Amino acid sequence: MEAVSPTPEQLQKVLADTPKDQPIVMLNLLRFREQANYKDESTDRTGREAYSLYLKEAADCVKAVGAEVIWSGHSVGSLIAPPDESWDQVLLVRYPSIDAFMAMIETPEYKGVVKHRTAAIRDSRLVANLEDHS
Repeated sequence: MEAVSPTPEQLQKVLADTPKDQPIVMLNLLRFREQANYKDESTDRTGREAYSLYLKEAADCVKAVGAEVIWSGHSVGSLIAPPDESWDQVLLVRYPSIDAFMAMIETPEYKGVVKHRTAAIRDSRLVANLEDHS
């Protein structure tokens, strides 16, 4: 099943289940559209180009809440996955807390740039992760 944005129910569940005082790393698995699909404008951008624009414009929003991209790269293939599952890009973003992530996605600045992500993405996964402390 293709998914582009979290549902309110998914956000609430992760928010409720995640300790508020620990850093969280968001794993982004991304599959791009061939052509970006904007609701309110026509463009010649590819999905990858629209996502690059999203990353550039969202960078200040990420920094403003104390978060950072800790790794970004392209996928070369899955060793363990359903045969039809593939990803174009993988991104890891560390936030100081789940509250910092939620604060970021609620800002007017972020809401103004997320249209590029929505236009770019055909399918995605966003997985919240806590570091194990052994």
